[in-house]
Amino acid sequence: MSVMIRNEVFSCFVFYGVLLVMKMYIIAVITGQVRLRKKAFANPEDALRHGGLQYHREDPYVERCRRAHINDMENILPFLFVGAIYSLTGPSLAVARLHFVVFFMARVLHTIAYLLALPAPTRSVAYTIAQIPCVSMVVQVLMAVAAYA
Repeated sequence: MSVMIRNEVFSCFVFYGVLLVMKMYIIAVITGQVRLRKKAFANPEDALRHGGLQYHREDPYVERCRRAHINDMENILPFLFVGAIYSLTGPSLAVARLHFVVFFMARVLHTIAYLLALPAPTRSVAYTIAQIPCVSMVVQVLMAVAAYA
């Protein structure tokens, strides 16, 4: 493990990967807090605990938070896999950092756009920008291992 941490590219990846995981945790907490504030619970037992079955319901803003979290899972989890492998293929630190920073910043913007309901196409543009480094890393990983397939 200490050899991997000494790999500057891998350490850079770990830094941004952990920030992204923290962002996912924050969105989960925000979703829970919004559920409490809006009194909109997904499970009847939670609704009963917080005032009654009438609160076993959906709320548009809670659903918006949930969708932001689900979108994070659909995009950040593959990034964590591909980014880890990419880090081990020997890219330059500057290029790798650019991949990681662009993905991170675009995902933060995507979340802000989702939670604040910013006008279209803000969220779509952020999503698309985040996909560019992912596609680049996928192509580079495939090129690095194609000879072994």
